[in-house]
Amino acid sequence: MRVAVIGGGAAGFFAAIQAKTNYPAADVFLLEKTSKLLSKVKVSGGGRCNVTNGTSSIAELSRGYPRGAKLLKKLFATFQAADTREWFESRGVQLKTESDNRVFPVTDSSQTIIDCLMQEAKKLRIKICTKVNVVSLNRHDNFWKLQYAADQNIPQNFDFVIIATGGSPKRSNLEWLEQLGHAIVDPVPSLFTANIPSDPIRELMGVSVPEAIARVQGTKLESQGPILITHWGMSGPAILKLSAFGARELADREYKYVLQINWTGIHNHDLVRQLLVELKEQHSRKQMNSVRPFSFTNRFWDFLLQKAEIKTETRWNELPKKSFNKLVAVLTRDEYQVHGKTAFKEEFVTCGGVSLDSINPKTLESKSCPNLFFAGEVLDIDGITGGYNFQAAWTTGFIAGRLENKC
Repeated sequence: MRVAVIGGGAAGFFAAIQAKTNYPAADVFLLEKTSKLLSKVKVSGGGRCNVTNGTSSIAELSRGYPRGAKLLKKLFATFQAADTREWFESRGVQLKTESDNRVFPVTDSSQTIIDCLMQEAKKLRIKICTKVNVVSLNRHDNFWKLQYAADQNIPQNFDFVIIATGGSPKRSNLEWLEQLGHAIVDPVPSLFTANIPSDPIRELMGVSVPEAIARVQGTKLESQGPILITHWGMSGPAILKLSAFGARELADREYKYVLQINWTGIHNHDLVRQLLVELKEQHSRKQMNSVRPFSFTNRFWDFLLQKAEIKTETRWNELPKKSFNKLVAVLTRDEYQVHGKTAFKEEFVTCGGVSLDSINPKTLESKSCPNLFFAGEVLDIDGITGGYNFQAAWTTGFIAGRLENKC
């Protein structure tokens, strides 16, 4: 029995490892188009590799996927975040869960994860081949024949093939899979930051607001969490989550929209007003810039006061009602005109790919092509930041690597 796994990323490695583990007598070939293996693992989490998410709840874990949540919720019953932790820890990788539930190796180095996967593949004698560009697949009787862009000293005929080529920014890169009878969902970017050109808030680059609510005006898109002000606009978990769930809608708007921010993180605006009234009563004779609500930094609070056209040296008891109302509005309904997006660090995530309607939801086998399986982001599956995308890779790789072609 011979198995080809196309793609040397997280999903491809995990699928190859599972295939060889499940079928020790099989010849498993891992075929990578470039000269680099696990390149996305290398840069993930700023080079630390956010292996998975710390939640033990399958329902909660599933909520981290704008696309593919229903499918993954079922697959997580077989292999979820807790299983990922056990898998790596049983192979000597110590992991830690940070306050935001992201899981990293204790070494804070993605190389630890890469070394673990490479060592496991070597131990299992998986044949790893780089610079192998598969340009087409053809079915012949009971086997698959792979065509390569250049002559290769490796077999062309395989009993099973697992596609784990990752996300693609261009539909044209998925045409070879479409020609095999798979529906393709047009790919668009997911997980990106907001460009806010020429806005004074960019002067506050580096300032982080720990709990804010971000909305796209005129839509139902809303996200809550930390927001980081950058030299180009805004980033942070709240913005990135908004971009993930709004990936297709924001693409349709050509990334031009009004971003509305509630800096307090409190949905009830009347409660925000009441908190400010109490602050005003408690510190009536103090200057407004000396009393900061909601744990804002000095720089950020001064910025909001200026935006509300309030002089920072104004005393709380001198604040006119009109100015007070404007301050409440700035705190709860601040607005920024977004023009464009910027990729999140060096990570690239797509919304779209092979439609989930084209695969068996239990086995991840193609409905149109026997003995052809899919794993990872080549599928129309993507998650928010926090280890969700890698968890989808581990889970789908684990399932696809079982090579179960029973309906």
